[in-house]
Amino acid sequence: MKNKVFWLLSVLLIAAMVLGACAPAAPDAPAEEPAEEAMAEEEEMAEEPAEEEAATGGLQIPDVEEGKFNVAVVMLSNHDDGGWSQAQWDGINYVAENVDGVNTAYMELVAEGADSEQVFRGLARKGFDLIFGGSFGYMDAMEVVAEEFPDAGFVHISGYKSNMTNFGNLFGAMEDMKFLAGMLAGSRAKTDGADKVGGMATFPIPEEFRLFNAYSLGVQKTCPECTVDIRWIYTWHDPVVEREGSDSLFDAGSHVVMTGADTPAAALAAADREGVYGINYDWIGGCTIDECMTSPYWIWGPVFTRITEAAMAGEYEYGWDYFEASEGGLGLYGFMEGQELQPGVTSLPEEDLTLVQDTLAAMLAGEFTRFDIFTGPIMDNTGNLVIEEGMSFQYSDIDQFAPGAPGLEAEYGMYWWNENINADLPDL
Repeated sequence: MKNKVFWLLSVLLIAAMVLGACAPAAPDAPAEEPAEEAMAEEEEMAEEPAEEEAATGGLQIPDVEEGKFNVAVVMLSNHDDGGWSQAQWDGINYVAENVDGVNTAYMELVAEGADSEQVFRGLARKGFDLIFGGSFGYMDAMEVVAEEFPDAGFVHISGYKSNMTNFGNLFGAMEDMKFLAGMLAGSRAKTDGADKVGGMATFPIPEEFRLFNAYSLGVQKTCPECTVDIRWIYTWHDPVVEREGSDSLFDAGSHVVMTGADTPAAALAAADREGVYGINYDWIGGCTIDECMTSPYWIWGPVFTRITEAAMAGEYEYGWDYFEASEGGLGLYGFMEGQELQPGVTSLPEEDLTLVQDTLAAMLAGEFTRFDIFTGPIMDNTGNLVIEEGMSFQYSDIDQFAPGAPGLEAEYGMYWWNENINADLPDL
């Protein structure tokens, strides 16, 4: 389109020159050329957003603010999804309210893969200084774009890659909260005379094995005779699929179902039955009905703020940033300061409630970590010893399958199910 405009203007200009040779020049003739240039510039400017949107799957890249440190978060679903993305949206808003000299922006409904790569590239070209990528499937795309824009910072949430320069990985010890949720699920089942609970897993990645193994180890603490049924749903956010998975687990006899996905489907499915419960995930506001026992949730604001301030000062180290519950980035609904226990929790045995509360207090004080959860002896569900007594997993084991990434080798890895899980390992 630009070439056609300039071709037309060139023809008009030549015609004007020919006519000018045969006629007296008008006094205001020189003013016409700047007007023509302005038209051409206006046409070019009008086309830039359309080209930009085409390159980013129809998504408009937000503008930066000159003189400020520009920070963006890219999210998989809509910002008010009631789950994973909404927690990140709360986090970036916290940064905007608490860090001086910062301009913040967010992009929602960005698909994993090629679409996300174009969005990250578009943000970097616009001049964003720090970009958070909020989904596991953004990892490879961020890695590529980070190499192209060495002056921008890229922080990927939930993956395992880093270039140790301007592209790093960020996650937190959510296994702590899932471990506690497992204690509650086991206690509820035991108290009500049941012996099975369920878990709804998303994709067969190290994160999901880690979180559901932690959940199952928690169940084992309060209900040693309970088994854990696992359903794979292969989605992060799909209300219909999540509801079907929840119904399947309850129909198969699970007394409590915990989800690894976004929507409150587990609790909603429980509400349509008698005497069963769901455990939701991700967002502080996602546990609103009595059938929801609790919800492990993310508090991204303080974490995003820490990273933003360090990046502004040129001091952030892009590597593997894995925070503990003691840093204030994790919560267990009903058990945090100022919250009340849900109805499905208040009637649990006092000794079980005390165990949960004391363990949570130790986590928040930094005295109990994810490595304490994954300390041997741990047996898998095929009778094999996963890790010996007194030995603990390291970070590389918790976040990867063996043998792990170069420079972050895993001795044990996460491709196993705890002994009380009634499920086969999926093919990878």
